[in-house]
Amino acid sequence: MTQHDELPVAVIGAGPVGLAAAAHLAERGIAFTVLEAGDHPAAAVRRWGHIRLFSPWRYNIDPAAARLLTAAGWVRPQDDKLPTGAELAADYLQPLADLPALKPHVRYGARVAAVTRLGLDRLRSAGRAEAPYLIRLDSGEDVLARAVIDASGTWDTPNVLGAAGIPAHGETAARAYVESALPDVLGRDRDRFEGQRVLVVGAGHSAANTLLNLTELPGATVTWAIRADSPARTYGGESADALPARGAIGTRLREHVESGAITLLTGFSVQAVTPGPDGARVSDGTRTVTVDRIVSATGFRPDHTIVSELRLDLDPIMGSTRALAPLIDPNEHSCGTVPPHGVDELTHPEIGYYAIGAKSYGRAPTFLMATGSEQARSVVAALAGDWQAARDVQLDLPETGVCSSNVPPDADSITAETTGGCCGSPAAVAEPIVVGLGLATGIEGGLLRTPLTVITAPSQSGQQGGSCCS
Repeated sequence: MTQHDELPVAVIGAGPVGLAAAAHLAERGIAFTVLEAGDHPAAAVRRWGHIRLFSPWRYNIDPAAARLLTAAGWVRPQDDKLPTGAELAADYLQPLADLPALKPHVRYGARVAAVTRLGLDRLRSAGRAEAPYLIRLDSGEDVLARAVIDASGTWDTPNVLGAAGIPAHGETAARAYVESALPDVLGRDRDRFEGQRVLVVGAGHSAANTLLNLTELPGATVTWAIRADSPARTYGGESADALPARGAIGTRLREHVESGAITLLTGFSVQAVTPGPDGARVSDGTRTVTVDRIVSATGFRPDHTIVSELRLDLDPIMGSTRALAPLIDPNEHSCGTVPPHGVDELTHPEIGYYAIGAKSYGRAPTFLMATGSEQARSVVAALAGDWQAARDVQLDLPETGVCSSNVPPDADSITAETTGGCCGSPAAVAEPIVVGLGLATGIEGGLLRTPLTVITAPSQSGQQGGSCCS
């Protein structure tokens, strides 16, 4: 045992995946500290608290976390219920962070500014493996750790509007007109959207969610711009979707487009945003639309700045580990065709540093919360020296038993009554399918035809979102 083996494992971020890692560390008796920039656990989740997930509770709760919570008298939510982000935080993540096994080790207001090796920059090799990690906080405090699990996510680094990956001409000057993904257009942000001309840019479920909410606002004129020539990918599997609440998103969105409630611009790549006296003019070089508000639902990207002094093997395209990149490439995969993966695919040349959760996927939008929990379990098992468990990667995902998207807009659960059935008979709630390393994870390429992204059908508290911090 080296001297720094007695140091704690540092977990960056107290979101769903970071707290899952903490739960697994606690179960294995490994010392740890969680460094959270916000004042509460699940700070990013609370930002989209008005969104209802399309995946029920059973797929959103980490098994180790559930064991610790149950032992403390926690009453598990009904597995078939669809939680909102606020409920996910209040009914699961806050109680988890407050457990005696976790609470003393979770630090809030602890924003990480940099991670390096004590006394060594990226160039120094001698003694590197024996040197502890040095984590510098914004406050100037230094924290030492034997290993680092980076679950800081991507919420604070959204993609730009510009189609070329850099801001469009005038985008920075027009930032007063631009909203980030998943604004609460029916709640706290309503005044900024009601009666306004609104452009939503993006083809994912975040865009779909916002579009459906906007159609409920009096006087709002809604335009949707996508780079693709067809919205088919956003519509997804519709009635063929194994998660009916997710299928309802595509069905309802298509109906609004076809009715004219939403004006769809296909093949629209934002080239310029120009503020003017009558609003912001958004152009793709050929067409121009003038609007009052722009919702940028173009996805997120990781920020590797804080670990720039570590030796990382990042794929030049995805920004994930090189080993993981071909498994998550959105040009080839949806979240359903990403095979299960764990510590082997997440390992960098910098021994003991692992990025898990949404950040591990780089710029690929195919991440699932359940995948993050399994990443956490695998990485913690490896840190404990239990390599057999670390490499026994499995996922519990929905089968194709439910294929109806006839979910009422205010439904908050998945039941035979809410889903109806296919082929003329009632459909039961999907049973889990457990798949091992190297097999399809179960949503596309064998089980479904649409990505399992983070959004769900509409609800009285807002439209529904997915189960990752997407």
